[in-house]
Amino acid sequence: MKVIDFLWILSGVLLNAAAQLLLKSGANSVGEINMSAGASALWRTATGLAMHPGILGGLACYAISVVVWIVALSRVEVSVAYPMLSIGYVVNALLAWWLFGESVGLQRWLGIGVIIVGVILVARSGHSA
Repeated sequence: MKVIDFLWILSGVLLNAAAQLLLKSGANSVGEINMSAGASALWRTATGLAMHPGILGGLACYAISVVVWIVALSRVEVSVAYPMLSIGYVVNALLAWWLFGESVGLQRWLGIGVIIVGVILVARSGHSA
């Protein structure tokens, strides 16, 4: 895989990861959403979230990531590009731990290690094509 192709993929993945983290910050601003709170309360929550900078930023990151991803797919086989989305799991786990204080135990770290090995194997398999 060419470096520029990997950078397109990585950009799409990082934008997607940023979108998740921004959406999480928006969700954190209202706390747990109670679906049985009644229509009026749900409407207030929804309208508040619709204007939250984290939600708006997350949606913008998603929109940009789609454009970037289309460019990446025009350059790389989907069977190589798509597994690279797993890099987002690693990025999000690390940043959720750092930014939100989420617990990342040994089993999760081991899983992240397996993902990293898998991404390396997939990336190398696309190198000879």
